[in-house]
Amino acid sequence: MSERKIKLEKRVFITFDIEAVTGLHIGGSDVKTEIGGVDKTVVRDPLTDRPYIPGSSLKGKMRSLLEKYNNKEINFPPNKPAFHVCQDGTKYADCDICQVFGVSGEKEFATPTRLVVRDSFLSWKSVVDLQKAQTDLPYTEVKTEVSIDRVTSAANPRQMERVPAGVIFGGKDEEGKDQPTELVYSVYSGTNCDAQKDADRLGVIIEGLKLLEDDYLGGLGSRGSGKVRFNGFKVKVLALDPEKGIREIKDFSYSTINDFSTNLTEVQGALK
Repeated sequence: MSERKIKLEKRVFITFDIEAVTGLHIGGSDVKTEIGGVDKTVVRDPLTDRPYIPGSSLKGKMRSLLEKYNNKEINFPPNKPAFHVCQDGTKYADCDICQVFGVSGEKEFATPTRLVVRDSFLSWKSVVDLQKAQTDLPYTEVKTEVSIDRVTSAANPRQMERVPAGVIFGGKDEEGKDQPTELVYSVYSGTNCDAQKDADRLGVIIEGLKLLEDDYLGGLGSRGSGKVRFNGFKVKVLALDPEKGIREIKDFSYSTINDFSTNLTEVQGALK
C-alpha cells in the first residue's frame, strides 16, 4: 500500500449577512402540527424557538445549482438519482464541485471536503423587530395559499409558515457580538491534493453564491418565497504551519457578492 499524506496548508474564513428579500421557508418537522394548524412549518432553534438557516440547506442549494450550471451527470443515489457524485478517481481529480463540496469518505480516491458551512441565526435587531411586529406565530408569518382542482374547481387552502421579508440572518447577537454566516474553505497539499488548484477552486464558492442570489433558498421558491441577498463580506486568509503556527496572511472586505467576485483574484493571490 502506498503512503498517503495530506497537509492542511491554509484556511479562508468568509463571513457575511443573509437578507430575506422575500418571505423565507426552510422546512422543519411537522410532527407536532395540530388540526387547523400550519401545514408547513419552518425549522427552529430548539433553545430559542427562533427560525434559523441550517448550513446544510445553504450548502446543498449551492451544490445543486452548480451541478446544473455545469451540466453534471445526476447519478446518485443509484435507485433515485438526485445529485452528482464522481464515481472514479480520474473524474474526481478534475471535478471542482466534488472536491469543494465533498464525496463519501468511503471512496478510496476521496480527499477532505474543502467547504464547511455553518448554521446562520437571526440578528438580534431582527429578533426585536419581529417581536414588536407581533407576527402570526413567534418570529414568523403565516401565508395562506389556495390550490384549485382543475377538474372539480374545488378550493384547497393551505397555510405555510415563513420568515418575513427584510429579516437579517447574521449581524450581531443579543450581547452585541458579531455572529455572521460563516463559510470555511480549506486548502490542502499532498496525496491527490493540489494547493494551487484549491486556490483556484475558491471561485466555485463565489459562483455558487451568485447563482443562489438569482434563484431561491428553501422551499416554495416558484411561488415567490426564498429570494435572498448576501451583504457585508469579510474574508480572512490564514496560513497553518506546525513550526510557525497559525498566522493571518491578509484580510479583505467586500460589500456584495458581485464586488467579491470582481476582486476574487486578490484573495486567490494571498492563497498562492
